[in-house]
Amino acid sequence: MAKTIIQYKCTSCGRAAAKPLGRCPGCGEWNTYAEEILESSSPRRASAKGRGGGSQPRPLAEIEGGAENQRMALSIGEFGRVLGGGVVPGSLVLLGGDPGIGKSTLLLQTAIELAASDTVLYVSGEESPGQIKMRAERLRRSAGVADSNATREPMNQANGDQPLPDKLLLVTETNIEAILQHVAAVKPRVLIIDSIQTVYDPAVDSSAGSVTQLRECSDRFRQLAKGSGLAVFLIGHVTKEGVIAGPRLLEHMVDTVLYLEGDRFHSYRLLRAVKNRFGATDEVGVFEMRGQGLQEVPNPSEAFLAERVVNAPGSAIAVTMEGTRPLLVEVQGLTSPSAFGNPRRSGNGVDLNRLLLITAVLTRRLGLRLGDQDVFVNVVGGLRIGEPAADLALAAAIYSSSKDLPLRADTVLIGEVGLSGELRAAPQLAARLKEAAALGFQTAVLPKRLRAGEELPKGITIKEARTLREALEMASQPA
Repeated sequence: MAKTIIQYKCTSCGRAAAKPLGRCPGCGEWNTYAEEILESSSPRRASAKGRGGGSQPRPLAEIEGGAENQRMALSIGEFGRVLGGGVVPGSLVLLGGDPGIGKSTLLLQTAIELAASDTVLYVSGEESPGQIKMRAERLRRSAGVADSNATREPMNQANGDQPLPDKLLLVTETNIEAILQHVAAVKPRVLIIDSIQTVYDPAVDSSAGSVTQLRECSDRFRQLAKGSGLAVFLIGHVTKEGVIAGPRLLEHMVDTVLYLEGDRFHSYRLLRAVKNRFGATDEVGVFEMRGQGLQEVPNPSEAFLAERVVNAPGSAIAVTMEGTRPLLVEVQGLTSPSAFGNPRRSGNGVDLNRLLLITAVLTRRLGLRLGDQDVFVNVVGGLRIGEPAADLALAAAIYSSSKDLPLRADTVLIGEVGLSGELRAAPQLAARLKEAAALGFQTAVLPKRLRAGEELPKGITIKEARTLREALEMASQPA
């Protein structure tokens, strides 16, 4: 009979307790107690004690090249770019996101594509086989991926009926020992676990989804990936704060951590990498959720500006950088007399502290009377802007609404606003301006460059300003 001694320790201050506490009496933080195994006599743990690894030190020059040149390419270009160019054999990828955001849909679409040439094992612990089959058939009809079995009959073009690939295997299982047995029997090239919170190790005396189970099961999947060259995808639940549930160690164990983000009331989804051992961490993939699943958005800037109302007060165009990709987004501002003594400041898609800073600068440096005005800001499309280069567009949207004065429709605004009302330059100006010119914008208002930097595109008129006041006057001029 396995015997395990467990204690609970605060992840913030390290204070131990015999049972989990809602609030730590030492540091006062909430929900910080995590389970920790002090001693276990389970067979697997006992056999692991004192056992050394089988690897031997080798000169770095004698080690063969890694799997970088063996990536499995994806026709889902947005996903492949965020991964760094494709799926790396032997990698362990963790995908998190809010419930219903599209995590299972994205990986099922990927499984359908990869199964055209390689064996893929999809392990589900949350849905029945019938539910997954229904979704797979819907995605298959929309994807139009060619079937790998040449003996099948051609698809019926009239109803779009296409057979699912034979190499896509599905099993509903939560016991990790059974999962590993299926992997040994099937020998897939890609393994998808949906989700890691439902998998449990019978040798660990705790329920599935606990900190100990997540740590143990993730470690075994890591050993599987590194030892066999199998690419493993783990779907992870997130907490109410929006981070992946479980110990922080979980993100350190995997090779890549991805987050699928988006407002569930909007159709657009953003796939971001916060950790990637095989590529950049500042790339972003843009998808649109439709009835046929997640569809790539080849030109996100054009999509975000499609419903823009030209010459409307309170509308400004910002050019942000998401990794190596410039995105043009519409920032809307609205000022309204407050019905209460304490005016509201509300920002959707922008940092509230940044909104308060811009409002204070407009009040102090430009003399706008915003002390009795409610100020609302919205980034169209459900996007979230985090870089300071959008400050100028944010300030222009509020200014335009306060003065009821439209900004020039063919103008983009790029720059960071300082507390003294000065403008500071943004990086990668050439890429931003090239994207703006490609979408038909003719003028860009930028901070004045004190030093000669990169050469800017010729197809767009550049107006440079030292202060926020000068920039707003340039943007408000009639064409």
